[in-house]
Parts: sequence; structure tokens; C-alpha cells
Amino acid sequence: MSEKMTGAKYFARLLEAYGVTHVFFMDAVLRRALAEMEDTNIMRVLGHSEKGVGYMADGYARISGKPGLCFAQSVGAANLAASLQDPYLGHSPVIAMTGRHVSAMQYRNSYQEVDHAPLYAPVTKFHGQMEVIEQMPHLIRQAFREATSGTPRPVHLDVAGFTGDAITPLEINQPIDVDSAHTIYPAFRPAPDARVVQQAVDAIAKSKRPVIIGDRGVTISQAGSAMCALGERIGAPVTTTLDAKSMILETHPLFRGMVGTYGRSCTNHIVDEADLIIYLGSNTSDHTTAGWTMPKSGTPIIQIDIDPVELGRNYPNTIGMLCDVRTGLEVLTKAVQGSQHDDWLAYTKKLVDDWWQEQAVDLNRQTSPIRPQQLCRMLTEVLPSNAIVVADTGYSALWSGNFVEMRHPGQTFIRAAGSLGWSFPAAIGAKAAAPDRPVICFTGDGGFSYHLPELETARRCGLKTITIVNNNHCLSQGLKNLNIAYGSREQGRKSECYVYLETDFAKIAQSFDCFGITVE
Repeated sequence: MSEKMTGAKYFARLLEAYGVTHVFFMDAVLRRALAEMEDTNIMRVLGHSEKGVGYMADGYARISGKPGLCFAQSVGAANLAASLQDPYLGHSPVIAMTGRHVSAMQYRNSYQEVDHAPLYAPVTKFHGQMEVIEQMPHLIRQAFREATSGTPRPVHLDVAGFTGDAITPLEINQPIDVDSAHTIYPAFRPAPDARVVQQAVDAIAKSKRPVIIGDRGVTISQAGSAMCALGERIGAPVTTTLDAKSMILETHPLFRGMVGTYGRSCTNHIVDEADLIIYLGSNTSDHTTAGWTMPKSGTPIIQIDIDPVELGRNYPNTIGMLCDVRTGLEVLTKAVQGSQHDDWLAYTKKLVDDWWQEQAVDLNRQTSPIRPQQLCRMLTEVLPSNAIVVADTGYSALWSGNFVEMRHPGQTFIRAAGSLGWSFPAAIGAKAAAPDRPVICFTGDGGFSYHLPELETARRCGLKTITIVNNNHCLSQGLKNLNIAYGSREQGRKSECYVYLETDFAKIAQSFDCFGITVE
């Protein structure tokens, strides 16, 4: 049934009906709608920057399995757009809403107004302009539909009014209609074509050294158990990227570690020697394939993905199964004949065991300051069985991804898709999504400094996270290439390019009324 109400009230009620529990925003935007949320169960989280609230919405979406919402006024629209690169590349359903001057004020040098559409085009799968109140029901439903269908990714709605409040005072008489399929993601789980399944079955039957590579699509589809079941059925080592790290336990007998640029050398060696690669929910990026150098050219490939344009994008003659990853795995596992590759499994396990032996030197080193590998090992030992680890990009992802082990099925690991500084606000969003789970942010001093003021947001909103800052007062990941750039020239002022002043982040945390300690 429909009921006459203001656009602001309709907006708040529709979001609540879609299961929204938090909105992350920077003032001033949609104030009337935010006021109406007082009568809902939605928590309004005011941040300190548009990028910060965008990352919070991303962390919320990745952990909750639902779209994350973030708002900003017209002035902040460009900043909010910048925050959507990470959820776009990380396949996360963030719904961003911004204000824009009404049509009568366009093309007249209105205050702080630029064209928003070009800013959002590269980092969203849908962009819509809400000009009149009659568009509100359709466009909000469309935003949820776009965000959760196929490959989940951000969408953007530009709402009339500098703060998005040009139409919210107007009356609307429409029912609160919700497309229930789009309250979560993946919204749909299509099955693969039977003909292609048979092609995959035939390729697996011919293989002597198969390897499974799980990527972010496994996490999106929650296909960890199905991935392991296929590995057990065909006797294949299971590897993952960092984006699917928590989809298989470190202790699983088939697990062989993480692949790619941020992976383990032993795991990359295994992929290099495979005679069949089964990619699960992977866009076969340069990071996953070490610059498309592995697997070797000509290696047969099966690729399971819900996005048709990814099938065979980087590898010709791929057997492409277009379907939901979990559904496709279940169908394939049922269709394929069971097989054993004991020698291959033993060989690949030895490679992993030898790698761990090599790491033991640094893991057991008694030095000060503590080494990141040791810190990750200690974190592994104390990590609660339901913990969420949120890692930044760069060295933070490399160290935590390879040395913080997931030993319990209730543990979750997520990491930045490449945006330095993402992890701390994303951890705040993750905590909002899972208030009963401990959330640990693993970052460096360079990354933490991006959004340090969000300490106040976490403190004010009671979103209690644990943040580990690896503080070497520099941006160290680029030092190797910086040294190459310098070559044999004088290096007297090289520190200008990567070194920061020493900062006591524990004292900064304490100044925000947070708990802070320094560990050497």
C-alpha cells in the first residue's frame, strides 16, 4: 500500500526496508532524510572526509554481504568519487549518493559545481541523476539492482540540490517496494551451460598436474567449501590470491598458499609447473599472474566467472564457464570423475614446506625492532576464531597476506585493492557490519596517516577496532625502485622522496581518547 509522505521520509523508509543498518556521510547532505532516519534503525556515521566514508561503506559491504551506502554534498562529490576506485577494483557494492545543483543552476558557474558524471564513470557500473521526486522509487531500487547483480560494483546517484535536498521536502505517494533479491549479493546464482561443463570435465580428465586458483569471486560467492570439494575430487592443489585467502584454512591438506605478485614464491612455482589451471572468480590481472608470466603460455585454462567479458580476457582458448562461482563449482564437481595425483600433491607440498623453512630464519630472529613477519606470526597465535583482519595495500598486504594464517573457518581476511590508506576506515565499516566480531586493521605509518582523524569517528560511534601500525617512518615499498632510479648518482637527499618524521602514533591515539601503546 502507498502512503503520502515527504520524499525525505520515503527515502529513509525505503533504505530501512532494503536492510540498510548504517549510512556513512560527510555533512552537509540529505539532511532531511538523515533527520527522518531518527525514526528508523539506521545508524548515521559522520566521518571526517569523503574518501574516509567511502572506504567505510566499502568495508561494511565486504563484511555484511549487503550494499554499503555513503553520501556527500556537491562540493565533496569529487572526493567521494576518488574513494570508489578501491571498491570498483575490489568488486564491492557501494552505493554513493551526492547532491548536485538543480538544472536551472547548471552551466552558470554555480558555487563549487563541476560535472559529476565524468568523475564517476570510470569507477561505477551505473550513474543516475535524480531530478524529480517521481524518480526516487525507481532509481533507488535500480541502484541496489545494479550494485548486487553480476559482478558487484559501486553505483552513483546524483540527487537534485546542492545538498541533495531539492526534492526531499516534496510529497510522494508510492508504496515501499523492495526487490528482496537485491538486499544482498550475489543477487542471482546462474548455472553454467552443460556443454561447457563437459568441456571442462574432459580437460580435467587429461590433466596430470592441475592447480586451482581462487580469486575474489570465490569470496563474493562464498564458495570456499565448494572450491575445496573440487580440489578433493580431482586431487588438485588449491591456491588463492589474497582476495580469497580466508576461503580455505591454512591447515587444509590441499592448500598451497597465495599466488601472484604479493604471493609466495613456492606457490608461484607450482602454478608455473601446472598443466591445467582452473581460475575461480578471477579477472586474471597482472597482480594475480605476475605480469601475465604465469601460467606458462599455452597452458590449458578453465575459467569460472559470472562476468562474460572476463572469460578468456587474458588467455586465448580458455574454457569459460559463465555462472555463479559456487553454483558452477558444485555442478562441475558433480560431473567430473574422481582422480588422484599423489606424486603431484607430494611435490607441491614439499615446495611449500621448504618455503616455510626458509622463512624460519626471520620468524625466529631475536632482534629489535620486531620484524613484520614475527608480528604476523604472533598475531596468528592470538587471533580470535571469529576475527576480521583488514589489511592495507603494499607491504601491509604482503606481510599479513602471507604470514597471518587463517586457522579457523570463522576468520575473515580482506585487503585493499590498491588504495593506500584504505584499511583503517574500511575496518571501521567492517566493525559496523559485524559489531560482535573483533576487527584488526593491519597497516603502515604511511597508510594510517591518510585517515588518522577517523580515530575520532570510531571513538564517537563506539566502533571499536584494533589497529596495528608498522611504523618505519617512511614509504618503504618504493625504495627498491627509487634506488634503481638513482643508479650510481649521489644519494645525499634521497630521503626527501620516501622518509617521514618519526611519529608517536600511540600518543596520537591517546589524544583521541583511544588506547595506544608502542611495541619495539
